[in-house]
Amino acid sequence: MEMKSEFSGGLCFISLSDLLQILGGNHATGTLEITTQYAPAPGRIYFVEGSPVNASMGPLHGLDAIYALFGWTEGEFEFRAGNVHVGHVIKNSRMQITLDALRMLDDGMIEKVGPAASDVSIVSVCGLEHDKGRRLSVNKGPLIDYTYVIAEELFHDGDVIVKEGNYGNWIWVILEGMVNITRETSKGSVPVARLGQGCFIGTLVSLLHGDNTRTASVTASGEVQLGLLDTQRLAGEYASLSSDFRGLLFSLAGRLGKITDSTVNLFQKSCNTDVLTRGKQVIVEKGSSNEEIFTIIEGETYLIGKTPKGDLPLFALQKNDVFGYVPFMDFGHEPRSVEVLASQDLKVDKLDPEKLRDEFNQLSGTFKNLIFDLGTCVSVTTRLACQL
Repeated sequence: MEMKSEFSGGLCFISLSDLLQILGGNHATGTLEITTQYAPAPGRIYFVEGSPVNASMGPLHGLDAIYALFGWTEGEFEFRAGNVHVGHVIKNSRMQITLDALRMLDDGMIEKVGPAASDVSIVSVCGLEHDKGRRLSVNKGPLIDYTYVIAEELFHDGDVIVKEGNYGNWIWVILEGMVNITRETSKGSVPVARLGQGCFIGTLVSLLHGDNTRTASVTASGEVQLGLLDTQRLAGEYASLSSDFRGLLFSLAGRLGKITDSTVNLFQKSCNTDVLTRGKQVIVEKGSSNEEIFTIIEGETYLIGKTPKGDLPLFALQKNDVFGYVPFMDFGHEPRSVEVLASQDLKVDKLDPEKLRDEFNQLSGTFKNLIFDLGTCVSVTTRLACQL
């Protein structure tokens, strides 16, 4: 059966990194074909449920082909929806692929193809740098559902949108512009993320009853247009979820706070990475294909990142936290990217991944996007911690 063309355009308007985000946020299945007059053959990336599973570009295949396509500075793209019949050889998440490609571009490891390629900016990379010169890439979210936007607000360059330590349950979606996310420390303000169009300010924790303390400051970088979301509508959707699914979301939101704390400590060089692992058992190996998911009843688990300089203890999970394979997203942790160790007294309950997947599929697009955004922020912050 012929595949249906869903949308097309030019790389001068939408970058490849943005295309990965859009297709991922919409859980698209099909083939993205990219052509340019500066290459003899098209490049193709194959998606299943929003994740790239294979790619081709001339003699290159898999990840090598995707990385090479990030070097195309000019071209046309077309996405055709439909089943794909290729081997699933790519295991990296969309965010991991994008961040690796940005680094390789900066290091000159990807050839730029196009007119005056050496002078053309291919992807959006923020100019925000801290004292060691590391740059934070701009996170962008999926397409915005304006039916959930109840008001729009304009902020100017340097305006503080959210102040760390203040209270508030509002959630915004970025309609236009970019914002800087920072944490305050004894050594000054530390940049931890930069968010662009489609990303959210505020997390699922804001849907819970009671005052929500903001854990970071958000500042406008240039002109920023925000859409205020209908949190009552989202809270109703949250309340309809099963206790297992709500527990999973609450645990994932807690992860973002914990990995941010770890990253800030690494900026300050104040964290002790010599966490004792003696007597701890590895229960999830990095790269494991295990698709089980658990809730902690007693004891603790420890997430260990892998870096060129060795193991990096990230943080611990305690009672009611969830760990293992989340069937509807890759948030840059176990089982693909980090190792999980367990205390000797660990006791868990097993969750049903298929029930969680089915429940996720029934959610509105905006609620799915909130979950996707949360996972992206966890993944990006984790990679920043490992780079430090």
